[in-house]
Amino acid sequence: MKEYILCKYGEIALKGLNKSNFESVLAKTVKRRLSGLGNFSVTRAQSTIYVEPLDDSCDMDEAVERLKKVFGIAKLTRALEVDKSMDAVLNDTMDYLAEAFEGASSFKVNAKRADKKFPFKSPEICAELGHKILEQFPEMHVDVHDPDVTVTVEIREKHAFINALKLDGAGGIPVGTGGKGMLLLSGGIDSPVAGYMIAKRGVIVQAVHFEAPPYTSERARLKVEKLAGEIAEYCGDIRFHCVPFTKIQETIRDECPEELFTIIMRRLMMEIAQRIAAKEDCACLITGESLGQVASQTMYAMVCTDAVCKVPVLRPCIGMDKAEIVEISRKIGTFETSIEPYEDCCTVFTPKHPKTRPVLDDVEKAQAAFDFEPLIEKAVSETETKLIKKFI
Repeated sequence: MKEYILCKYGEIALKGLNKSNFESVLAKTVKRRLSGLGNFSVTRAQSTIYVEPLDDSCDMDEAVERLKKVFGIAKLTRALEVDKSMDAVLNDTMDYLAEAFEGASSFKVNAKRADKKFPFKSPEICAELGHKILEQFPEMHVDVHDPDVTVTVEIREKHAFINALKLDGAGGIPVGTGGKGMLLLSGGIDSPVAGYMIAKRGVIVQAVHFEAPPYTSERARLKVEKLAGEIAEYCGDIRFHCVPFTKIQETIRDECPEELFTIIMRRLMMEIAQRIAAKEDCACLITGESLGQVASQTMYAMVCTDAVCKVPVLRPCIGMDKAEIVEISRKIGTFETSIEPYEDCCTVFTPKHPKTRPVLDDVEKAQAAFDFEPLIEKAVSETETKLIKKFI
């Protein structure tokens, strides 16, 4: 007998002729996430990834924790492999089920008979195993509608698997199946959530961050790198680009109308971000904007910022309120880092009365009063890039 980890697909199972591509990317991702945890075999069959430990050195607990954060996996469970016989299903699994039954009072049994040559049909497997469980655990009772524990028996081609503790996976589709995008990553709550959500749709995420020393500190930059590392648990390795933005912000302060400062700053950030994105073969920009949350996130302001963009700007948080965004940030483990009290450059030189309904012609005229192109080129050329790796 051996314990496996079974990873069940979500919407990948509904894909058509390109399903095998999604499966292949997912299997490769699983292998990468398990690196450093021991010698595992990763195979796929019948909408399931089978993770088999090949020796005693494998860290099954940490493997489960990592796989819970792999996009493309809807459910996962630790399962006991037994011989494909009714005797083995009934007699070799009782000790394994004891842990799942701790603190529980009700159960039901599901059977999935992929091998139709198996002599017992699914209802018979359920009845026989249910009877055995009641004999072994007389304090338990059957509840087919709302059980504390659901025991599942899967009869496959070579072996049978039994499991009782299912865990939620990250869902979505595998990272790498949806192209590449450039995330504008600040030190706040919203942009890490946006990165997580777009990676859930298969996008490889890179990140661009704007720093403005001495107005922003080294600790502020390290905080954002930490955020990148935290979402990398879901997104995979992240190429992190840090843009020197001080001179541009000081020039906006000196040369542009105060009420348009934030809009012009955002436009220049978008311009720089899309140039870096082009170098990195990223097909879109990604932001954490939520409609109406702040002055620069009104519909009118977004029209003005998007006007400089030659690529799509994706905003996964656009229809969410702050409570919803915070809930996701807590779930993915970025909230506590996001609220660390280190300023980012978006809060530098904030105008007292920013325009909430800017007019594009007015913004373009104000920006055109000064030639920002040399400063943009200098910022792009002096951008520092590093790879944020969460796993070996």
